[in-house]
Amino acid sequence: MEQRKHSKGQRVFSAYYLMPYSVCIRSGLVILCLLQWTAAARDLPQCKETDYYFEYTECDSTGSRWRVAIPHNLGSCTGLPDPVSGTDCTFSCEAGEFLEMSAQQCTQCAAGTYSLGSGIRFDEWDDIPLGFTSLATYMDSGPSGEDSLTCSNSSWVPQGNYLESNRDECTVSLIYAVHLKKQGSISFVYQYVDNNIFFEFFIQNDQCQEMDQTSDQKWIKLTNNGEWGTHTVDLKSGTNILYWRTTGILLGAKIVKPVLLKSIQIDGVAYTSECFPCKPGSFSRTPGSSSCELCPRNTYSGKGASSCTPCHKEAQYAPEGSAECREKPACSEKDYFQIHTPCDSEGKTQIIYKWIEPKICVENVTGAVELPPSGEREPCPPCNPGFYNNDSATCSPCPLGTYSDGVKACQKCPAGTEPALGYDYRWWNVLPANMKTSCFNVGNSKCDGMNGWEVAGDHIRSGAGGSDNDYLILNLRVPGFKLPTSVSGSSGSEFGRITFVFETICSADCELYFMMDINRKSTSVVESWEGRKERQSYTHIMTKNASVSYTWAFQRTNQAQDIRQYVNDIVKIYSITVTNALDGVASSCHACALMSQQSGSSCVPCPAGHYIDKDTNQCRECPPDTYLSGHQIYGREACLPCGPGSRSNKEHSVCFSDCSFSYTDQNRTLTYDFNQLGPVGSVMLGPSFTSKGTKYFHFFNISLCGQEGKRAAVCTDNVTDLSNKDLQTDSGEFVNYVETFVCQSTIIPSDGRGFRMALSSQSISLADTFLGATVESSLSGISASPDIFPETSKKVPDVNFFYRSPQATSSCDKGRNTVITLRCNPEKTNRGELGVSSKCPAGTCDGCTFNFLWESATSCPRCTESDYHEIEGACKGGVQETLYVWNEPKLCTKGVSLPGNKSAPCEAIDFWLKMGAGLGAFTAVLLVSLTCYFWKKNKKLEYKYSRLVMTANKECELPAADSCAIMEGEDQEDEVVYSSKPSLLGKLKSIATKGNGECSESVQLKSSKPERWVWG
Repeated sequence: MEQRKHSKGQRVFSAYYLMPYSVCIRSGLVILCLLQWTAAARDLPQCKETDYYFEYTECDSTGSRWRVAIPHNLGSCTGLPDPVSGTDCTFSCEAGEFLEMSAQQCTQCAAGTYSLGSGIRFDEWDDIPLGFTSLATYMDSGPSGEDSLTCSNSSWVPQGNYLESNRDECTVSLIYAVHLKKQGSISFVYQYVDNNIFFEFFIQNDQCQEMDQTSDQKWIKLTNNGEWGTHTVDLKSGTNILYWRTTGILLGAKIVKPVLLKSIQIDGVAYTSECFPCKPGSFSRTPGSSSCELCPRNTYSGKGASSCTPCHKEAQYAPEGSAECREKPACSEKDYFQIHTPCDSEGKTQIIYKWIEPKICVENVTGAVELPPSGEREPCPPCNPGFYNNDSATCSPCPLGTYSDGVKACQKCPAGTEPALGYDYRWWNVLPANMKTSCFNVGNSKCDGMNGWEVAGDHIRSGAGGSDNDYLILNLRVPGFKLPTSVSGSSGSEFGRITFVFETICSADCELYFMMDINRKSTSVVESWEGRKERQSYTHIMTKNASVSYTWAFQRTNQAQDIRQYVNDIVKIYSITVTNALDGVASSCHACALMSQQSGSSCVPCPAGHYIDKDTNQCRECPPDTYLSGHQIYGREACLPCGPGSRSNKEHSVCFSDCSFSYTDQNRTLTYDFNQLGPVGSVMLGPSFTSKGTKYFHFFNISLCGQEGKRAAVCTDNVTDLSNKDLQTDSGEFVNYVETFVCQSTIIPSDGRGFRMALSSQSISLADTFLGATVESSLSGISASPDIFPETSKKVPDVNFFYRSPQATSSCDKGRNTVITLRCNPEKTNRGELGVSSKCPAGTCDGCTFNFLWESATSCPRCTESDYHEIEGACKGGVQETLYVWNEPKLCTKGVSLPGNKSAPCEAIDFWLKMGAGLGAFTAVLLVSLTCYFWKKNKKLEYKYSRLVMTANKECELPAADSCAIMEGEDQEDEVVYSSKPSLLGKLKSIATKGNGECSESVQLKSSKPERWVWG
């Protein structure tokens, strides 16, 4: 809407929201004010019609009002018209009319102007219109407690055709106050594509109290890239203060895409006292218009025009809706593009060059370039798989039941096989029939009608467009999916998949979006890539059988530009493959299950959990604890084994954990029961701060085991209205909530940015598939990273649950992974404590693998008999007690219980038994003593005899008799012991005599005992 710069134009709005002179024209004070003005101006000239204007007073309690005359300059004249009764307070004119205040009658707007009757519209944004205020705040404080960002330069920015929000982290409000005489409404056209911005619209009354609004009225829903949305809210009579508030959340280096407002229309004002002129670049041809039309291309108009003026055809041009003509520049390389011509009757194609239409350059001036010559005619590329060339210039799809590789003629599928339907686009001589291309710009219609993409033989590439911030759009429509006959009875979650190979060549901030629209309801961005990307492949799996439209949108820069500076920034798509497409063609055949082995038997569907036997082509059930791969069931190898610690469901469609686990180590089996950890657990990490100080938290919901493979953890964005009722009806239709094993949301606290409640946004899945549970630190290429958690001194091993989310992202080309480590800690409760490593406070160190530690008593194994021991007590009173105690530290839970104490009878030893034992012990000691005594006596005797032998002469003579007498000092009581057996003495003697000629003598010794001979 055109901003009024003259006083009368400003007074158009004063009746319903500015309210000047309101002090003097309220009910009974009107006459008093006029009398005061009359008394002070008796000598002033008589007022003319040009010296004053009419206004209505405020409505009284009966709904009536007065029309009064207000001088332009107070005190400049006298004789103002007397007040008269005004129209009813709810009176308003029809669209295309205004209220002529002198006669108080509705009058048609003249040509070149328009009126909404009881409404106002703002759609011109060369600057911010009168009455609007842009207020920037930064309500969040950084870790130091001080504001870490200055927002004085943040504001809504007018861009001519639309109003653009700020691109930083400041909270910026666009405010407008309107006073309605009756109930009305507000409707605005907007574009909101970036969920890194929170966009809300709310209403306050004149007491700054926020009006009651539902969530869908307050929080604005996202729109698709390049599309405009409309938001409408009812307004109450009285003062309504309108707020459009945006808050950017920069969690990375990515710049947010601003919110755009294209038009604002308010209905319910009491009257409009004059019509609004059409803005430059538009016109209204007939009187009584309620809107203005844009000037066609190569024409222009000024403000309030009833027609458009053509530009000079040869030297000037003008886009649609222009306020002036522009001089055509000299043609350059940025003004033409190349295309591949369709195959001709000879099967030839060539590269030709064309000017970008509409052509806005001139060739016959200095410095202008000419179109390059066309290229050589070359053989056309082959048909795409599933198509054939019937000796014509076009490729036709193979008939039903046949297949082709694109080079050979279509052939029937062999017996026991069926065609593999889908799309396989590898050659790009013409755009396939189910694809279309277009160009769109949010601020103008320059590229409307242009081809956004061009075929180029072995690839399809983005076109030039009208300007660098155009959206170049390529669309592929799939009416639905049809599973092969053999797997139509399975319960798998994959209905089809799309795979495309692409690369981007960019020098600026280009971005490629891959989007999906299910059942023509809502388009969502599946993935996006920024900047230059090497040639790579991307795959998306369809888990719902529905009509779907895939869209690729390429934008060279998101900065508003009216020129083509980065025309060489392009994206190339080399191939697009869709499996199981409902109206697809066949590039090959695959085996199917047969009703019988008889010749000509037809294909039949296999029951859920069955595969096709290669030898018999019959359906066979998969072995226990295996699951079928999602896209083929041919052969025993299609049944994939479940991971450790998991089992398959009855349909063999998924592997899951039943929250039990067992582990054998050194002939001891540890059994775990994690059922108390089964309900969804949550953990909130933070606070964290962005580079500019915005406080946020990471919130995780974790479902350890799920429900027989069904994922129970849900993360929802509360920025849009998504009630539990919606979730229960058809959750697949909503794109701002995820249901998985582990999910993450970003939480902005309510006290951080001035919101009434905490905001949840950017919900993502971290674990779509359960891989297995094991005590090992790695599984399927995923590492548990045990070094990031404190080591445990417990002898019980940690149990690691491994998950994977296979959906690739721009930063995680292999998807995201999650590891939950369960650690036995008897000091914790049964539910325990869930946390992350201090080395990775966000739960991940690389952004792709998330690690959690869950310490609890439930994580300990079940108790067995080896976890306790017994202690026997003393026998007291004929009774002996046996106690059972747990091994310390106790590292088990539940399982077997500790046995109770046992009592057993016992007998005490009697007195005589004790006496007998004592006497026996004494006797044993005595015998040992006597044995030692006699042994000692024997040793002495041997010693004496040895001396006797050693003193003998060399002739073997014995010493004289007196030499055998007992020496002085010897024991007189010693006696010689005689024996008829060889004694030790005798042996020593024989040894001594052997060396002397074997001489021996017998000597008779006197003794008091009977005589005995001792032989040497």
